[in-house]
Amino acid sequence: MSQGSHQIQTQAQQLAQTLSPHQILVVKLLELPTMELEERVRAEILDNPALEEGKEITEQNHGDEFESDFNEENPYSNEDISLGDYRTEDDIPDYKLQEHNRTRGEVAEEIPFSESVSFYEMLLEQLNMQHLTEEEAIMAEYLIGSLDDDGLLRKNNQTLIDELAIYRGIYTHAGEIERILRIIQDFDPAGIGARNLQECLLLQLKRKPDSTLKKIEWAIIEKYCDDFTRKNKEKIMQRLEISEETYDEAINELTKLNPRPGSSLGDIIGKNFQQIIPDFLVESEEDGTITLTLNNGNIPELRLSREFNELLEEHTTNKENQSKESRDAFLFLKQKVDAAQGFINAIKQRQQTLIATMQAIIDLQRPFFLEGDETQLKPMILKDVAEKAHLDISTISRVSNSKYVQTNYGIFPLRFFFSDGYTTEEGEELSVREIKELLKESINHENKENPYNDDELADILKEKGYPIARRTVAKYRQQLNIPTARLRREP
Repeated sequence: MSQGSHQIQTQAQQLAQTLSPHQILVVKLLELPTMELEERVRAEILDNPALEEGKEITEQNHGDEFESDFNEENPYSNEDISLGDYRTEDDIPDYKLQEHNRTRGEVAEEIPFSESVSFYEMLLEQLNMQHLTEEEAIMAEYLIGSLDDDGLLRKNNQTLIDELAIYRGIYTHAGEIERILRIIQDFDPAGIGARNLQECLLLQLKRKPDSTLKKIEWAIIEKYCDDFTRKNKEKIMQRLEISEETYDEAINELTKLNPRPGSSLGDIIGKNFQQIIPDFLVESEEDGTITLTLNNGNIPELRLSREFNELLEEHTTNKENQSKESRDAFLFLKQKVDAAQGFINAIKQRQQTLIATMQAIIDLQRPFFLEGDETQLKPMILKDVAEKAHLDISTISRVSNSKYVQTNYGIFPLRFFFSDGYTTEEGEELSVREIKELLKESINHENKENPYNDDELADILKEKGYPIARRTVAKYRQQLNIPTARLRREP
């Protein structure tokens, strides 16, 4: 192994070692959406006999001592927790209310929200056909799971190295990431696993039969990709010394390539609809009240096993003259109880973190949650939410990447509420989202025989209260994939 690879692997190991096992568990649970968390909780119950389903009846004090809050006077207090264990309906977990409603013939309302995930399944099928080691297969599956909806890999190598160390216990380096990624990039459809548009198009061109025209197409994307996206026809023709006819022929072929291979695969094989369960429920009232609820779905409440507690207490009080078998039994009991209590604490910490994050987003984007008007969304980045919630930016990132919120106006991924801001010379911060909407609206209503140039668009936005420079208008126009005035002109 090279010195550089060894250094990167050592850094990844050090990263994982800086987190305690409890912190790693919290991080893993934090990223899970509601449905996957339910599966994880039920798997933990099956794996650890010291963990039970039901309202918590014990607390761990000072590591080894336990105090029970079991109330024998309560006629409902038994191994099977029922609705009588809770003082008010507000204390009842959602999953218990749902079970109670089903017994009364009430059916829980399903939320009609879905998304296509079929291309992931297709890629995993192709992965299973590869001859890989167990570690290579785990890495490849993780990379596939990291692709966005377009089939592109937006995470950089260092992020992937860190995440593989934390979530999979695999310590790797950039060279190995690149090697595994090249395997995935050979999968169908062409372009899957690319890091950007240029690589996506080159991966597709690579599979085309060799020809003179292919060489020109390759040169356009490899050397002049930015000019290609901006439709700088004259510049490309001049640099490559080709005729207009040859240029048009090459561009005609290039426009047949797909910049979003993941989405196209979903259309080809048919969409596999999955119900999305929102992690948060936010209700807005006419009086301005906003209520936030964490949606626990069918996730059961957890408690320590009373039987394990009693056995542990018995071993603790009879430490003298214990046999080797008794000491081993004590260590086993303590290990399981500690693990169960740690899991319960991690679940509680996850809930507290989610609530703090969502409440910060509500506070920062209150006008939207009251009115549902997208143009009222303020510029907001991860740092803003982190400071408001008193949490680390990486924590906010993990929450926002995988969670959904149900509002009065629909279901949204948390990343929907994040956008950059534009600051004027006077220090006023404006919403880039709102500026782009006005920019699109202005262009949609322009005279196509004499479309607005960027200077004119800047003047229009200034009249509407958005004093931004011409170069900024040009940048936003390019981000919206809107061509220049010359290319928008219609005869």
